[in-house]
Amino acid sequence: MILVTGGTGFIGSNIVRALAAAGAPLAVCDRHLDDPRLGNIAGARVLEMFGPDSLAAWLDGRRSLDAVIHMGAISATTETDVDLVMKTNVLLTLRLMDWCADRRVPFIYASSAQVYGDGSRGFDDDESAAAMDALTAITPYGASKLLFDRLMIRERDAGRTMPPQWAGLRFFNVYGPGEGHKGAMASVVSRTLPDIVAGGTLRLFRSHHPDYADGGQKRDFIYVRDCVDVVMWLLDNPAVSGIFNLGTGEARTWLDLGHAMFRALSRPARITFVDMPAALEGRYQYYTRARMDRLREAGYTQPFTSLEDGIADHVSISMARHQGGQQ
Repeated sequence: MILVTGGTGFIGSNIVRALAAAGAPLAVCDRHLDDPRLGNIAGARVLEMFGPDSLAAWLDGRRSLDAVIHMGAISATTETDVDLVMKTNVLLTLRLMDWCADRRVPFIYASSAQVYGDGSRGFDDDESAAAMDALTAITPYGASKLLFDRLMIRERDAGRTMPPQWAGLRFFNVYGPGEGHKGAMASVVSRTLPDIVAGGTLRLFRSHHPDYADGGQKRDFIYVRDCVDVVMWLLDNPAVSGIFNLGTGEARTWLDLGHAMFRALSRPARITFVDMPAALEGRYQYYTRARMDRLREAGYTQPFTSLEDGIADHVSISMARHQGGQQ
């Protein structure tokens, strides 16, 4: 059996669907088992489902698992309750890692490109302690992910018993099906698609950086199915461990993304610019581009989906679900 935490969430639900399709026995831990987002895994065969408050007791009742895939977290980059973020994203993750180490269970967890802060030190997933210490996150969420990455490396370097396989995935800008529950934290593609379908205009943030024109801010956008493929590959390659960037290795502009959305809908582009909310000032990443050498050197050879192809597929799925009465 494989345990997926955050299994009804965005990336977690896509992992659950892929594992279920492959015939893996599954258990899902999440807070939202009476929430509409349960529809994200509708039709997937899941043997057990329970909330985080039951996780410790559930684990105590098991000798082993085939793997733990830990996608559960407070992922809102705007969350300001540092104690809550650290308790959920660091302490809970550490307890899961300890359980996996004690019982020799592979452990894959979600890190984030937020560990790179404003990007001024680059986006290199160097695992050395010096490289880790040089990074400075600019949000509590990013700080929690960076802290846990540092803990993993220091525990490994200190000779502590680790899970037989462990991998931290630094997700860059992920988009795709299954984001309907995320509200303001959903990708721009998912959040704005309903308005564009209804004939609206895509609104992007104005740039407040002299090096970037409006809409010229760049991100490494990665389709969620590529993220799932990497997780599945890791499960098939248990000798691979470490912290890995998970982007495409290519930086694209927000205008590229906007034009791809309208092209996927066969409509002329309608794009305007709005001021950035004050809460984002000083926390906005103007440029992200994952360095993907380490994952490639570890043996992952599959190509990543282009921005245009990923958005076209996402739009196609979203339109089909809408016509079928699903969110």
